[in-house]
Amino acid sequence: MNVLTDFEVDAALLSADQLIGQDRAVEALTIYEGVLEARPKFFLGRLYYGRTLEILQRPREATLNYYRAINDAQQKGRWLSPETTAPALHELVVYAMKFIDTERRRLFEEALAPVRERASLDEFARIDECLAIYLLEQKPAYPDARQRPKFLYVPGIAATAYFARALFPWYADLERETATIRDELLGLLGDGHNFEPFLAFDSPEQVPHFLGGEKPNWNAFFFYRHGRRYDENCARCPVTTAILERLPLVRIPEHAPEICFSVLTPDTHILPHHGSTNARLVTHLPLIVPSDCEIRVGGEPHVWEEGRCITFDDTFEHEAWNRSDKTRAVLIVDGWNPHLTSIEREALTVLIAAIRAFNREAGVTVAE
Repeated sequence: MNVLTDFEVDAALLSADQLIGQDRAVEALTIYEGVLEARPKFFLGRLYYGRTLEILQRPREATLNYYRAINDAQQKGRWLSPETTAPALHELVVYAMKFIDTERRRLFEEALAPVRERASLDEFARIDECLAIYLLEQKPAYPDARQRPKFLYVPGIAATAYFARALFPWYADLERETATIRDELLGLLGDGHNFEPFLAFDSPEQVPHFLGGEKPNWNAFFFYRHGRRYDENCARCPVTTAILERLPLVRIPEHAPEICFSVLTPDTHILPHHGSTNARLVTHLPLIVPSDCEIRVGGEPHVWEEGRCITFDDTFEHEAWNRSDKTRAVLIVDGWNPHLTSIEREALTVLIAAIRAFNREAGVTVAE
């Protein structure tokens, strides 16, 4: 990678700007590409690069680069408001934001079109409102103040911390095999192979923001993560895997399901946090539950019972403790919110996949 000094960057930007003024946008584009190759996080250069792509009538690439430029800037506390935006840039930044909004709506509507064609207006109403909220065209009206989805909110469905068992007829299949699933887990705990931290930290200083306790550890043995199947892990637990494949899992490329054995070591506290979307719910099958272990969702405590599933909406603030001197373990399974219709599930699968694909192509990591 080339290394450019600040002086060289400034000279390159000036030269590119002059070329655009001379209707030589293709040459300007080459200069911006060189700058961004040397400094990929240089959001000002990427903003101008997006503008040049738009001039060259390449709207999709312009959108992707405008989006990444603004995301990178906002990660640094810039371009969040008029006060955090240089006056000379304000007009272009606002324009880029509007351009992004228009193009992303067009892109997501295009992805949803085949599903919409098979649905009535009423059947698609909650999806339309969900998309408007995601694109910040509409503010969410949460029916419960404890609920705060980090990624996607579907309005108009029941807002409750815990869900009734009667909504999940598949519990019976899962609970019936508790002993066998536990045996497979115990075989894994013996060597610890393929367990990994549930949360990845860049530095030890981050840990106290997410986990409490003297030496907290929250580890997981993943069957699926972000929709990717862990084939080796599945092969090590054939019975558990066979049961999981019979369940009505959320299946969205690069997003869901997320299924794992979740293990909390003694004196570990998972601090209060919110999940990504109320479209999917989290189910726990408790496998090893010492005394003095608890989960709390929306301020409502629950003590796990081995072999008895619970399902909760993790967009409600939730936390969990293992105050004992023994290991606690549960099987975590993603499932659709049962109050969604089949059309809504299909539309959300398409929409979330389109959002993920756009973000990936833009080189942007967004909390989900």
